[in-house]
Amino acid sequence: MTPEQPLSVTVNGAELDLAGTDPATNALDWLRGQGLTGAKEGCAEGECGACAVLVARPDGGSGTEWTAVNACLLPAASLDGQEVVTAEGLGTPGHLHPVQHEMAVRGGSQCGYCTPGFVCSMAAEYYRADRQDDGARVGGDADRHESGPNGFRLGALSGNLCRCTGYRPIRDAAFALESPAADDRLAARRSDAPPPPVGTRLSGATGTYARAADLDEALDLLAGHPGAAVVAGSTDWGVDVNLRGTRAPFVIGIDRLPELRRLEIGDEAVEIGAALTLTEVQRELAGRIPLLDQVFPQFGSRLIRNGATVGGNLGTGSPIGDLPPALLALEAVVVLASPDGDRQVPLADYYTGYRRSVRRPDELIRAVRIPLPLSPTTAFHKIAKRRYDDISSVAVAVALDVVDGSVRRARIGLGGVAATPVRALATEAALEGRAWTAATVQAAAEVMRGEGTPLDDHRASAAYRSAVLGTSLLRLHADEQPEDGVGA
Repeated sequence: MTPEQPLSVTVNGAELDLAGTDPATNALDWLRGQGLTGAKEGCAEGECGACAVLVARPDGGSGTEWTAVNACLLPAASLDGQEVVTAEGLGTPGHLHPVQHEMAVRGGSQCGYCTPGFVCSMAAEYYRADRQDDGARVGGDADRHESGPNGFRLGALSGNLCRCTGYRPIRDAAFALESPAADDRLAARRSDAPPPPVGTRLSGATGTYARAADLDEALDLLAGHPGAAVVAGSTDWGVDVNLRGTRAPFVIGIDRLPELRRLEIGDEAVEIGAALTLTEVQRELAGRIPLLDQVFPQFGSRLIRNGATVGGNLGTGSPIGDLPPALLALEAVVVLASPDGDRQVPLADYYTGYRRSVRRPDELIRAVRIPLPLSPTTAFHKIAKRRYDDISSVAVAVALDVVDGSVRRARIGLGGVAATPVRALATEAALEGRAWTAATVQAAAEVMRGEGTPLDDHRASAAYRSAVLGTSLLRLHADEQPEDGVGA
């Protein structure tokens, strides 16, 4: 990997040169600079979806999956060696893509500003390999969103927020889509391997972006640049770059490192690679960890989950991240890699303060280990102003072992009530060894209201946060009772 190495991206079938691009330039601005102005900037923080484009990503096997991502968040340099399709590459005015056609004839576009982003998100779902006609409309799917008779999951559009035409025309367009034609080139592309990761180095006025070919090289780069920004999906870093003007002299991209992209299920633990996206983790786990299945639909939008990684959500150290409370309840362990090898730190001991942790400057988060067996009774409650695609005011994750009517083991993770994600240790103690009854839960709920150090801010008051904590346990207990309401 040298500075002179040619850098390029295949966009809509044509190879475009990245030379001369500043490392701080995001993929959206770079694409628009190439004359591909369909994708737009709406919010610059991955919330509106106007910037969505398709990227060729691994499908979990040997093929390719067309994945919709927020181009406004990705560094343009991170697309080196990759394949991108924009709305312009899907169809032309004379030969519309099926998605574009349905959006047009069913009135799914009005001013048109957001439409190219909608089209790209819709196209990613259109090309989903396991999307099939099921003959009947379903009330919900794995993402807790309505599915159509054609198998189209409306959750695919959860990150595209403009609704100037109303929901119905967009839904009608999505549900009208048939299977791709036999000669569809993008459908055929799915059978071939995705572009391999390549080593990248791009320097400019604002600094240098470097992507190593493997973990050892990444650790060498980190040792040589101890203050470097480490970036995977860039769903957090991209916001800082766009809205706060943040720049780093050296950025290390770790999104494609093979050593950070493994998911292994053993007899004693499940190990999840730090650079796997939330979408990939959900697909690979396939329901094996029910508590995480409750988290995924509430974690941002599909566009965000297509970029956000496990390691990134932990590495930012945010007290309101959605994953840490669940991983605390699962007693997860953080695996840190350095030139000296791996070391393991329980997540409960990982954070030392607001956005601070025990990770040394020469270490990277390599993976998260979740011990087995899992507790059978779990719940994840996220309180936010919107049901989906929002930051939580409070997040509560609970994992219980209830044996013969008594709580043998309790683990509770909390977010949004302290400077770091925390375990509700006092509440756990109030539950363990006691009968799983309404009286026990009521007493434990009172204890839980005092957990953490909640603050008043624009999302919620401290009093509200405390009230939510107690209510969460009561809600879990109520949900666990028989449907006829007869219980302890």
